[in-house]
Amino acid sequence: MQKHLRIIHCVMCILIIFLSSGCSGSLFKNYGRITPDGNVTNDFEKYQVNPNYNYYISGSDVYPIAIIGLDKALTLEPDLWKQVEITPKKLRELVQGMQFKVKALSWRLVLHGFAMFDENGKQIGVWYSILGAKTSLSMKDDRTVIIITPDIDTYLTYGG
Repeated sequence: MQKHLRIIHCVMCILIIFLSSGCSGSLFKNYGRITPDGNVTNDFEKYQVNPNYNYYISGSDVYPIAIIGLDKALTLEPDLWKQVEITPKKLRELVQGMQFKVKALSWRLVLHGFAMFDENGKQIGVWYSILGAKTSLSMKDDRTVIIITPDIDTYLTYGG
């Protein structure tokens, strides 16, 4: 009896895996990716503005949780992101505010840059935040990107 139950359990697990893998292709087909990138980190920390990007922040104007630069040809959703008129001076203020916040909370927090890619692997922007900030990126259509803002308590969650 035990042997039959074990076989049935294994068959059901395999069936579930098979069915979910068949659905996942269509379920996640529009999702892009956000990949850690040392060059992006350097660009943010040297306050280098990319003229081909529109810049947005999430969270406080002084201590943003995340800064993103998105290709100007694309539209960003949702409208929870705040667009900022970026200059090297403004980028410096934002990055230094984030660095101050991180140092004040915990030595364990690390700010890092990420490259953002669409579902076809084309780079569409950049992201700067602590490593633990959670988000997702998907393409609504060819010109509209959905990027979920990190949780408002991201610094406290990862800073202790």
